[in-house]
Amino acid sequence: MTAHSGEEARALRVLHVEDNAGDVRLVAEALRELGIALEVYVTPDGSQAMEFLRHEAQFTGAQRPDLILLDFNLPRKGGREVLAEIKCDPALKAIPVVVLSTSTAPSDIAEAYKLRANCYVTKSVDLQRLFETIAVIGKFWLQLARLPLAAA
Repeated sequence: MTAHSGEEARALRVLHVEDNAGDVRLVAEALRELGIALEVYVTPDGSQAMEFLRHEAQFTGAQRPDLILLDFNLPRKGGREVLAEIKCDPALKAIPVVVLSTSTAPSDIAEAYKLRANCYVTKSVDLQRLFETIAVIGKFWLQLARLPLAAA
């Protein structure tokens, strides 16, 4: 199933920008449980995320993601900076970005939306709630929402 109009069915692409290996594994498992064809790519910091999105360095053959799951607290280049760069880049700004963070600070939430995040979701430390949260994100963004065509 695809969330795109007028495109042949293909696996949807998700870029997960996260430096915590445990969170990467849990989110990947939760996404697998959606039961839809997905290609999940992971970058552990903001610098690599931007290289991935711009097809630079080791990511020259990277496919444009349909959705980005972005942690705010990242090494090298933080999530705030990554979000600002994505939303200011004409080639990238249409990609939906879901900030997935453990922070519940009103200032972090406000800043994410000021930087034009499509959504801010608090990552639960409770395993069941985390899986439920990822299921809701996946069902909305990858099954219900109509996404722009992602060029290679």
